[in-house]
Amino acid sequence: MCRRWHVSALMQPQAARPKHNRWSSARATLLKSLVASVDQAASRRISVVHISQPGTTYGNLNPVGTPARVGQTICLIFVPFAAGYFLSYFFRTINALICGTLAAEFRLGAREIGLLTSVYFLSAVIQLPLGVMVDRYGPRRVQSVLLLVASAGAALFAIGESFWSLVLARVLIGIGAGSAVIAGFKAIVLWFPRERLALFNGCFVMVGALGAVAATAPTEWLLAWIGWRGLFELLAVLTALCAMVTFVVVPHSASADRARSGAMNLGLVFRDRKFWCLAPLSTMCISTAWALQGLWASPWMLDVEGLSPSAIVSHLFVMAVALSAGSLILGVCANSLRRRGMRAQDALSIATVLFIAAEIALVADVRVSTIALWSIIASLGGASVLTYAILAEYFPAGLIGQANAALSTCHIAGAFTLQYGLGFVVACWPGQGGHYPAIAYRTAFTLVIVLQLAALAWFALPNKFTHRRLVVLRTQAGQ
Repeated sequence: MCRRWHVSALMQPQAARPKHNRWSSARATLLKSLVASVDQAASRRISVVHISQPGTTYGNLNPVGTPARVGQTICLIFVPFAAGYFLSYFFRTINALICGTLAAEFRLGAREIGLLTSVYFLSAVIQLPLGVMVDRYGPRRVQSVLLLVASAGAALFAIGESFWSLVLARVLIGIGAGSAVIAGFKAIVLWFPRERLALFNGCFVMVGALGAVAATAPTEWLLAWIGWRGLFELLAVLTALCAMVTFVVVPHSASADRARSGAMNLGLVFRDRKFWCLAPLSTMCISTAWALQGLWASPWMLDVEGLSPSAIVSHLFVMAVALSAGSLILGVCANSLRRRGMRAQDALSIATVLFIAAEIALVADVRVSTIALWSIIASLGGASVLTYAILAEYFPAGLIGQANAALSTCHIAGAFTLQYGLGFVVACWPGQGGHYPAIAYRTAFTLVIVLQLAALAWFALPNKFTHRRLVVLRTQAGQ
């Protein structure tokens, strides 16, 4: 047996891992080399275990909630997947910074820029099989392979000489980086306590959203030094490195070996009416935030608000910080409200009302700080913290990868449709030198607000389904 196999074995529940006591010292030594926290006691036997059921103990191991075990789990599992999500967010939002350069170099209009940016979200076509693969083979394998695809896409983007070569590269990046959210949330469900999912989801999205922060002012400085082609060459290397680290460090999940029938259960997700109550609202909130922050916030600031390029970069930076902070705040608040009896569904409804109110104020040109309005819009892009926590209440652990994939498909397909659709609507008005009148943007944004209000009304309808539905799902999923 190779040494790395023993890390995987350590991460499995006691019933799923063989008892080879003669290897205990080797396992402890390996974990000490990976995690600095285990240096506290050289004679102490420490391992990382599956902690989806909080408070469980295995033999003489520490309880799940102890700092040593949580620290090990964060280092070995949370950090690698969060790094992949960081890169995913960076790839998603970088076009907002370089769209002007690309438009000038390749002579692109609003429709072309909208298409080039939105094709990132064509990864929606693989989200469902991706969810099945994550449930079947585990998030480590899936994430590692697809990050290599994203690395290849970044390399192709760096050497692209035509519009369509950039489009192809962007598609590869989207397919590769699009796995980060599903794999990451699946890993959190597998390894962290269920009652803390919203909190850890918030931390996960916060770290990922720092990629959006990095894609603003820090990257503008880097672009002045190495250019956009050099930037994508660097991204190709970093993404490949992240893939290798994820494959080497993250243990194999024993749950993947028990989910061989995962492909048979996808229909359970799509037949569940609770899912279809949640999906439209989640899509219209999160997809809109992605579409605006990833592209259309920048043209709005330029053509409607008349901001200078430096001011736009500053606004985008603040929006990215708001997204990161908002994700953490949403997770902390949801965790706190849960202890007080408030459901994540109620928190999502409140967040949606704030989101729509900020958009209405922006379109109506209400005399308030526009940077405050954009910050609210960006921060509510982290509402996936709530929606994926809601899914964890609706579906058992054996289905959560596929349920997350189904919702992620809605998010990504919605972002593609909105990002390209907004460009199509804006282009209905004549432009001059790549600039369009304010009425074009206001009309496009108003259409989005109408769809969001309809989704909120649908979500607010009384839900007649009770816990009995979840029991049925658990039974059908074999849990």
